[in-house]
Amino acid sequence: MSQSFQVTRILKSIFWYLLLIIAAIIVLYPIWAAITMSLLSDAEFTSYPPKMAPIHFNIENYKHAFEQAPLARYMMNSVIQSSLVMFGQLITASLAAYAFAFIDFKYKNILFLVFLSTMMIPWEATIIPNYLMIKKLGWTDTFQGLAIPFMATGFGTFLLRQFFLKIPMELRDAAVMDGCGHLRFLWKIVLPLGRPALGTLAIYSFLQTYNQYLWPLLITNNVNMRTVQIGIKLLQDEERFSFNIVMAGIVLILIPTFTLFVFSNKQLIRGLTAGAVKG
Repeated sequence: MSQSFQVTRILKSIFWYLLLIIAAIIVLYPIWAAITMSLLSDAEFTSYPPKMAPIHFNIENYKHAFEQAPLARYMMNSVIQSSLVMFGQLITASLAAYAFAFIDFKYKNILFLVFLSTMMIPWEATIIPNYLMIKKLGWTDTFQGLAIPFMATGFGTFLLRQFFLKIPMELRDAAVMDGCGHLRFLWKIVLPLGRPALGTLAIYSFLQTYNQYLWPLLITNNVNMRTVQIGIKLLQDEERFSFNIVMAGIVLILIPTFTLFVFSNKQLIRGLTAGAVKG
C-alpha cells in the first residue's frame, strides 16, 4: 500500500511538471518568436522554410524601427501616462478602501457593492461619455486627458479594502485613544502595513495603462502625444511594411513592462493573495 502510494505521488508530480512545462512553452514561445523575427534579415524572413533562428544577428531592424516612428517619444509618453494613473489609483483607492474598512457609516455595504458593480461594466460602454467629457474640458492631446479617467477603479478599492481588513481594529482603537485622526492613522499605520497590496496595485495599474491602445488613439491627434501602442501601428502603416521591423519595435516596447514584471512578480502574487481569506 505504501509503495503504491509513493508511485501514485511520483506520477502525479510528473504529470503536473509536464503540464507546467507545456504552459511555460505556450507562454514563452510568442516572446521568443518576436525576438527571433526581430533579428532576421529581409532575406531570412521571407525564405522558405521559415528560419527558426537568425544566422546573423541583424540589429539594423531596431535602428529602422526608431527611424520609422519616434518610439522613444512614445515610450516616454506611455511611461508618463502609466505613472500618473498608478499614483492616482494609489491615492484614490487607499482613501476609499480605508473608509470601507475602518469607518462605519450608513449604507456602507450597499455602497461597496456599487463600487464592485463597476468592475462588471466593460470599459467600451463608458468610452464615449468619457471622451465627450474630456473634449468639453479641452483635455484632448494632454496627459490629464490620458490619465484622469483611469485614476479611480473599483478593483483597486476592492484589493486594498480586503488587505486593510486584516489589520486589527485594536490598532485603530489605540490610535483613537492617543488622539490620532483618520488621515494620520492611514499615513502612519495603514499604508506601511499595506505595502504588499499597494505594490500590487501599482504594478497592475502601470502594466494595464501601458498596454492601452483605444483610448490614446481616440483622444490624441498630435503626433507628439501618441503612446507606444499607437507607435507600433504606425510601423505597420509605412509604405515599406516589414514584419521583422515591426517585431523589433514590439521587443523594444516590451522591455519596460517585462523588466517591471520580472523584478516584481513575487510582490504581485503576494499582494493578490494576501487579502483572499478576509471578507
